[in-house]
Amino acid sequence: MITIYNRIHDTFGGEMMSIASDMIRGHTDTIILAHLMRNDSYGYEINKAIQTSTEGKYELKEATLYTAFRRLEQAGYIVSYWGDETTGARRRYYSITDLGRAFYEKNRAEWDEIRNMIDRLIEAD
Repeated sequence: MITIYNRIHDTFGGEMMSIASDMIRGHTDTIILAHLMRNDSYGYEINKAIQTSTEGKYELKEATLYTAFRRLEQAGYIVSYWGDETTGARRRYYSITDLGRAFYEKNRAEWDEIRNMIDRLIEAD
């Protein structure tokens, strides 16, 4: 199960609430690939970038992240390699492939279409 949570402020009660992972399910791969479109990276760095870019509102569980890496690598969308760290722990880096770039572009186009459709469906005239 994908365990990403979006914590938002409830304007009615002032409490933080979690939106179920169902709202984002299926987008984990695209989120990871979007990061790798910019540059090669490793798990912790990708997860930190997700948290930073969402101001801490999204958190990807480590198990979810590494399961996604395995799935993406088995599909041929990414490749991994060991980094050349001179200090600290050795890191496994991930790089997007041409097939992964095409998959990202397809998913991004689908997301844009779905987002526009949902906006039209829930818009209060």
